[in-house]
Amino acid sequence: MVTQPDRPAGRGQRVAPPPVKERAVAAGIPVLQPERLRDPRWLDPLRGVRADVAVVVAFGQILPRAVLDVPARGSINVHASLLPKYRGAAPIAWALIRGEAETGVTTFQMDEGMDTGRSSSPSGRRSGRAKPRASSPTACL
Repeated sequence: MVTQPDRPAGRGQRVAPPPVKERAVAAGIPVLQPERLRDPRWLDPLRGVRADVAVVVAFGQILPRAVLDVPARGSINVHASLLPKYRGAAPIAWALIRGEAETGVTTFQMDEGMDTGRSSSPSGRRSGRAKPRASSPTACL
């Protein structure tokens, strides 16, 4: 598991781990938390994982080519929008804010761009209705 470093969070700004790290540690999964993705020192531990493929979900940074090339079969991104709409951060929130009637998930082979790369499925997307009910709690403010 590779995730962002622990960072200050909450009102007290206490250093806290990302939730995905907490789950990984509880499951006994080793966790890598590089401070800088372009720092070559962390690539050796990443290579030591010997992954066939990397699956990236909401990492929050553009991965450099050196990182993308470590897994034998490359890196796949799971992005929570129907690309090219809502490329980047908070795609679900933006779909709701803009009143989209449909949204979905796009998977693709990663390259050095922001949410760019060759689609992993014939259509590149799977969609569903995104029509919130009037009684639904506000998802984003």
